Amino acid sequence: MAIAKAERLMNLALCLLGTRRPLSKRELRGSIEAYLEAGTDDAFNRMFERDKDDLRELGLVIETVENLDGDTGYLARRDSNRLPAITLDAEEAAALGLAAKVWQQARLAGAASGALQKLRAAGMPEAEDSYEAHHSALEPRIPVHEAAFEPLMLACRDRRPVVFDYRKGNAAVAETRQVEPWTLECWRGHWYLAGWDRDRGAERVFRLSRITGRVRSRSGTFGAPVPDVVTVRETVESWAGETATRSALIRLRAGAGYPLRSRAVSSRALGDGWDELEIPYGHGLDAWLVEFGPDVAVVEPADLRADVVERLRAVAKG
Repeated sequence: MAIAKAERLMNLALCLLGTRRPLSKRELRGSIEAYLEAGTDDAFNRMFERDKDDLRELGLVIETVENLDGDTGYLARRDSNRLPAITLDAEEAAALGLAAKVWQQARLAGAASGALQKLRAAGMPEAEDSYEAHHSALEPRIPVHEAAFEPLMLACRDRRPVVFDYRKGNAAVAETRQVEPWTLECWRGHWYLAGWDRDRGAERVFRLSRITGRVRSRSGTFGAPVPDVVTVRETVESWAGETATRSALIRLRAGAGYPLRSRAVSSRALGDGWDELEIPYGHGLDAWLVEFGPDVAVVEPADLRADVVERLRAVAKG
């Protein structure tokens, strides 16, 4: 069975690499003997989708293109699947090894480990890992607990529109959102999705922890242009509260809220276990302050205080 599947994957890869135009499922089924033997259309579709995903996991870049007749076609361009010779020195190898450790608790752990093994087999030098001596005190990890992370990561990779239910920070009920996903960014320990909101006709950023239910994929292609990585990251930072336009005055319980203290412009002790901080105020600060619960209180501006109170009431209502 393993040999048969390997042969089927090889034949599919050769078909996709050897074509100059996108091939439809019907054409691929007629070109590969194993697909012709599939008893029903459903059996073939399941087999093809699994094989396509397996080839992508192996690193083959497969493009999905809509043909003029409306059918979906597939191809793997040779220039997109050809890599130059890789040469790494000891410091670069050490950097890759450290980066792979970041994903040990995430879905990318297997891919990161496999990539390192392939590079070492190709002659990448074994670097002395000075990090190991200090790993008990400092561990480079990117936490991924949200169920939406994996389907959104794959949708970003494959340029597939998605639909999911999303509850805003100040809302008690989730709304259905139709999104063309661009990229995922981790910010202050939380994952965000940046993409094009089809219903609102504008780019939006969604916090993965507020996605409820299952992420559903949709057929078709993106209708809005995808910006470059720098622009997307700037959008994520702005919506996550990094871009400050004014200052806010807050009271913070002594010994709490160290991330807030690190951003403070000024700070003074008030006594009775409370400190007063002036921090930069930008979009998304209200959502961040809510995370500190009873350890923080907003003094001014009034609109920020009102936003925080509204969010806390929404949380209390469930």
